[in-house]
Amino acid sequence: MVFLFKSKLLRDGTDLLPAGGRSHRYMKIPFIWLGLFLLLGTGVAAQDPDHSASALYTIRPGLKNKRISSADTTGANRDFIVDIKNGEKRVLADISGAGIIDHIWLTIFPKDINRNDIIIRMYWDGNPYPSVESPLGPFFGQGWDEYYNYTSYALAAAPHDGKAVTSYFQMPFSKGARIEIENQTGKTLNYFYYYIDYVETKTLPKNAGRFHAWYNRKVMGAVNGMPHNRQGTDNYVFADIKGAGHFVGINYYVQSPSTVWYGEGDDMWYIDGAKTPSLGGTGTEDFFNTAWCPKEVFCYPYFGYPRVNNNIGWLGRTHCYRYFIQDPVYFSRSLKGTIEHGAGNNMTLDIATVAYWYQDKAAPLPKALSKDERKLQPLIGANEIMNWRKAWEKGKDSTKVIWGNE
Repeated sequence: MVFLFKSKLLRDGTDLLPAGGRSHRYMKIPFIWLGLFLLLGTGVAAQDPDHSASALYTIRPGLKNKRISSADTTGANRDFIVDIKNGEKRVLADISGAGIIDHIWLTIFPKDINRNDIIIRMYWDGNPYPSVESPLGPFFGQGWDEYYNYTSYALAAAPHDGKAVTSYFQMPFSKGARIEIENQTGKTLNYFYYYIDYVETKTLPKNAGRFHAWYNRKVMGAVNGMPHNRQGTDNYVFADIKGAGHFVGINYYVQSPSTVWYGEGDDMWYIDGAKTPSLGGTGTEDFFNTAWCPKEVFCYPYFGYPRVNNNIGWLGRTHCYRYFIQDPVYFSRSLKGTIEHGAGNNMTLDIATVAYWYQDKAAPLPKALSKDERKLQPLIGANEIMNWRKAWEKGKDSTKVIWGNE
C-alpha cells in the first residue's frame, strides 16, 4: 500500500547526518532493496498491490481484480440504481474476505440534487460502526451544494462541471467491507451510477492500516481579546482521533460573511495528548501551501484552491485542500488537528472539513452531524452590505456627508 509502504521506508532509511556529512539513509539503501527482493518471494509480498510508480513493473502473482458496479446484469444499458427514496439506504458493495479498494467512481441524476445531503459510509472488517462517514459531495472535494472541477492526487471531480467524482485512496480490509449511501435530500434520487474496484488478496501487507474519513462543520463565532492563542482555545477541530496511525489529507470549505481576508488562522496539531501544539502554523493559506491571500483557482496533486470566492474582497465561499503524501502526520496514541478562524479566532466563519487518515485498526468516528447541523449559512449579498452601511451611518454625524472611510 502506497502510504504505508512509503512511510516505512522513511522511518527505516532516514537518519541524522553522521560525522563527515554522509547520510545513513543512502548507506542503508542497498540493504532496503535486498530486503525487498527477498520479500518478493514470500506470500505477503505477492499479495501486496502496491501501485507506486516504481512498483508497476513488479509482477505479483495471486492478485485478482474485482469490481462491483451499477452495470445492468441483463446486458441492457440501464446501468444504474434506480429510485432511492428520501430516507432510504442502499448498500453499494458488501465484500467478504480480504482486499484493498483502490478506485471508486460515481455520478447521480438528477444532476442538481444536493450532494451535501447524500451520506456515504464505509465499514471495515465486519464492524457495526462506519470508519468513513461524510456527505458525498464534501468527501469527494465538492463543497456546499455546488458542482465544479477538482483534481488532486487522491480525489477528483471531473467534467462535466464536477458531476463525476472519483477516489484513488487505497482502502484495505481483512474481514470484509461494506459501503452504503443514505438519501437525506428530501427528494428521490432517480439514478445512481458507480464503480467500486478492488484487489482480492489472501493476506494483507504487514501493518496495513484502515482508511478513515470524518466530516465536521461548525459556524465559528468571533472571539475578541485573544491575541495570544497558545492553547488553541476555541479553534475549529478538523481531526479528533484516538489510536495509532497517520494523517494523510484534508478538504477545507470556508464561507466568510465578511469582505476582509479570512485566512490568518494558524493550524495547531496536538499529538499523543500534548497540551501545547506539537506542530504550529503561520496562517491558513500557508497551511495550504499558498501565500498572500489567494483568490485564483489552482490545483496541484498535493494542494490547491479548486473553488475561490468571486465576490467583493474575500466575501463568500472558498475550498482548499492539502494531502500529506510525502509528509504524513504520525501519531501513536491520539491526534487532535485544529485551526483558528481568523487571527486568534477573531472572525466569524462557516467552516466544514473532511479529514482523511489511516489507523492501525478500524475505529469508530465522532458522532455524525444531523441534516440540520450540516445546513450551511446563506450567502451574503448586496442587500446585507447596504444594511451594514446603514447601521454604521447611524453612529456617525448625519449632518455630514458620510463616505465610508471615516
